[in-house]
Amino acid sequence: MKRALSLLALWGLSNACAQGAPRTVNIGLGYIPNVQFTPFYVADKLGYFKAEGLNVKFQHGYVSELMPLLLQGKLDFIVGDPEDAIFARNQGAPVKYVMAMYQKSPVTVFSLKPLSRATDLKGKTVGIPGTFGSSYAAIRALLDSAGLQEGRDVRLASIGFTQLDAVRAGRVDAAVGFVNNEVVQLRDAGQKVYTLGVSDAYPMVGSGLITLDKTLSGDLARRVVRASQRGLKFTVADPARAFRLAQPVFGTGGGSLDVLRASTPLIQSTSTKTNGLGASDPAAWSKAIAALVKQGSLPAGTKAETFYTNSLISKTIR
Repeated sequence: MKRALSLLALWGLSNACAQGAPRTVNIGLGYIPNVQFTPFYVADKLGYFKAEGLNVKFQHGYVSELMPLLLQGKLDFIVGDPEDAIFARNQGAPVKYVMAMYQKSPVTVFSLKPLSRATDLKGKTVGIPGTFGSSYAAIRALLDSAGLQEGRDVRLASIGFTQLDAVRAGRVDAAVGFVNNEVVQLRDAGQKVYTLGVSDAYPMVGSGLITLDKTLSGDLARRVVRASQRGLKFTVADPARAFRLAQPVFGTGGGSLDVLRASTPLIQSTSTKTNGLGASDPAAWSKAIAALVKQGSLPAGTKAETFYTNSLISKTIR
């Protein structure tokens, strides 16, 4: 009788495990394995996804490659700029931005030559990755705020992702890059760097999680966001340990601890203390969308809430 009960108990345990088998969730991370994705690597390493009943798989690639996979259902989420979700949705794609990894866009204009205000760019050549994404939207808004016109007052040169080398070699007077990337590398090399913030002109949040509308109807998105929020919280609380946990994923060539330390202030804001890590600031979105409308990138009357939601954010994770 005892043996029968034991077998029954074992069967029950096995059946419960089968019913509670982790769901595989596929998340596309931009570019290549990199220190910037530490919160997601940490959430996996520390079992935050597992605690939500999820088995996470990461796939790296450019967002232009990942977005079609999301739309085809081959990925469940991607990490990209808010502009990736905005322009895809504006063209009819059923996507939404659901969690902000960065509360403030890391985009900046940097130079090795003195630079203190946007008007200092007049007559200069500024390198940009290309006429797309957050960098292009931000520099256009910055020029507009200073009464400068692209082409007439400032030349924007598409140089791909070679901003660091282009500035060092003097091929451009300045470039649009990131405060937690090129600026850190130059300062670590002992060079004096001048930067122009773009937040006043274009106060958009930074990169974050994007998913399909249909994914919002179940609990998968909430579980993924909650695990990711926990990864954000751990990274902010202990960048050094987060770096050590994540480095085996991105390797020695995927970025430094200094880059991660420069990224953690971007994860937090006054708003997150109340609304939770990963929440989007509605005012920032509205002003940024207005800038995109003014640029002619979006039709008049476009509403910011069309593109993002805070409904999945756990306010207690802050």
